This record gives sequence, C-alpha cells and structure tokens, in this order.
Amino acid sequence: MSRRASRPCSYNWPVEKDIASQLLALNRQFYQTMGKEFSATRTRLQPGVSRVLATIPPTARILDLGCGNGELARQLARRNFNGLYIGLDFSPVLLQHAREKIHPLDPNTSPVFRFTQADLATESWEESLSAHFPAPGRVPFDLILAFAVLHHLPGRQVRTRLLRKVRQYISPSGSFIHSVWQFMNSPRLQARIQPWENAGLSPAQVDPGDYLLDWRRGGSGLRYVHHFSLQELDDLAAETGFSIQHTFVSDGEAGKLGLYQFWSPL
Repeated sequence: MSRRASRPCSYNWPVEKDIASQLLALNRQFYQTMGKEFSATRTRLQPGVSRVLATIPPTARILDLGCGNGELARQLARRNFNGLYIGLDFSPVLLQHAREKIHPLDPNTSPVFRFTQADLATESWEESLSAHFPAPGRVPFDLILAFAVLHHLPGRQVRTRLLRKVRQYISPSGSFIHSVWQFMNSPRLQARIQPWENAGLSPAQVDPGDYLLDWRRGGSGLRYVHHFSLQELDDLAAETGFSIQHTFVSDGEAGKLGLYQFWSPL
C-alpha cells in the first residue's frame, strides 16, 4: 500500500520543521475534536499493555507519556499501586476522563496518581513535572511509558529530542517501555490510508513511513501516523542513549498490530 516505499527522504530541517508543525496541528485538532469518541474506544487495555502491567512493581515511580484517558492508571489503582504515577497528555478532554477514572482520589493532591497537561512535541514539555517535586532537579523514574505515542510524533528531530529527555529522567536501572502501531499489518487499516492532499500536503513533503489515516466513529477526522520499522527503532535507541532489551508483538488482528519494546539506558 505504501506509495513512497522507495522514495528517499529529501527535505532538510527547515522544511521538515514547518511540515512537522502542520502534522502536529492536525493531530491536536483531531484529539481536541474527537477526544470523547476516541476515549470511548479505549475502555480497556490492549493485551500488550496488560502484559507490561503485570511486570510493574507496586512501588515503582512511573512517568506515563501520552496517558490518554487514564485506563492504565485505573488498572494500577485496582492493583493497589502505591508508588508514584504521573500521567502526561496534551488533551484536556482525555485528561479529564483520566481524573474521573481515579475517583474518589483527588488527582491534584493524591500522593500516588497525578495528571498534568503537557505537549510532548514541544521543547519544554518536562517543565510540567516541576510542580510534582518539592526538591529542585530531576527525580529519576523507574519506568517511563509511552504507549502509542512515538508514531504520532513527526520527524526524527522531534522524536530524538523527546527521547533524549526521557533518557535524562530515567534511573540507571530503569526502563523505557513503548509501543508503536503496526497498522500496515492489517489490510483493513491499510484501506483507511488517505491521500496527503486531504490534509493540504503532498507525498513529497513527508517522510517515508508517514501516513494519513481517517477516523470513522462518531464523526470523521484525520490523523498523522508513522509506521516504524525495526531498523528505525534500533537507530533511535542508539542515537538517544538506550539499548533495546526486549521486543514483542501483540494486539489486534492476529496479535500483530502493536510492537512493544523495553529499552535500558546506556
């Protein structure tokens, strides 16, 4: 289905930055407009996330990047988690759903579960963490999670900038655990790929592996998504100070729509 599989990346950073801004704006608009409908499709954890959840110690310090509607936090609460959980997301709609799921805990004062708005594509997203720590400086996390996040961040520079900051906030013995969507493994999802012209762009302006997918539940919308190869992830890990410890596939049709990895800091 790829219309660009053999086309090399030809744009330089100034052009990429402008295009990246447009793609980020597209996704912000989608989650702002369709946040309620999207949340309704995320009422239970993906099998791969549940598999990760079973490995999380009850006293871990967790930073959940792109926490969405808080389903992971709710499942941790059900398991009597009593460590520290901070969930970040840029969508006020999804964060409100997350706070409601932790009821009757007050997410603003709870020592365990806290939610904060932050846009991971910005250079200063980590400033949102400062309100949660009484002492200055970085507090390392045992686990930093990013489920279904990286594939919504356009361009290598945006991704590496985020991952280098993740590296700074993780403890030496900690793990960065993430998943990326492998939608090209599904003919049904491939059929939802839309031409870039629908977003006012051309195929020549985006990276190989970049796609525009439509949304058809409770309304219509468009989302930017990147389809990662294993080699891309290997390169990202090496460039940002990580080694890949474990990889598995899970979720969806035939259990192959989610690619999960455990990264350790070098």
